[in-house]
Amino acid sequence: MLRPRCRIYSVGYEGTTVEALADRLARHGVSLLVDVRLQPWSRREGFSRQPLSVALAMAGIEYVHEPLFGNPPENREAYRQGDPAAVQVLRERVERKGQLALDKLIREARYRDVAVLCVERESSRCHRRVITDLAQDRVLGLEVVDLDLSVDPT
Repeated sequence: MLRPRCRIYSVGYEGTTVEALADRLARHGVSLLVDVRLQPWSRREGFSRQPLSVALAMAGIEYVHEPLFGNPPENREAYRQGDPAAVQVLRERVERKGQLALDKLIREARYRDVAVLCVERESSRCHRRVITDLAQDRVLGLEVVDLDLSVDPT
């Protein structure tokens, strides 16, 4: 059923555990996590695709990896430094190659709470901000909620 509100959570796993991530997402009612890393692997235990998807499934959260939202390696350093040209490169990449993925993300957010995930804790420094900004550009009233996993909500 279509919901009266459309919401996307933005979350980075830097400095947390898989268990804490799954718990926080579940407490917020998230039922789909979209991994926006170009490659779904991590040196941090539990955050590569397979173990992450298993941990999330145990919390009742579906996992999807969407590589079309990933920031290419050659763009990352300039993006981290806040270079507007790097932001534009990513924006154009998602608009050109990731339109269907963006449509799907928005469609899912109309029916359930969805989160986009990357490693960077602060969404303002992470490429997932471009993804949520593009979604907001397309959907009037779309709410984006940044989940800071370093703060206990209780």
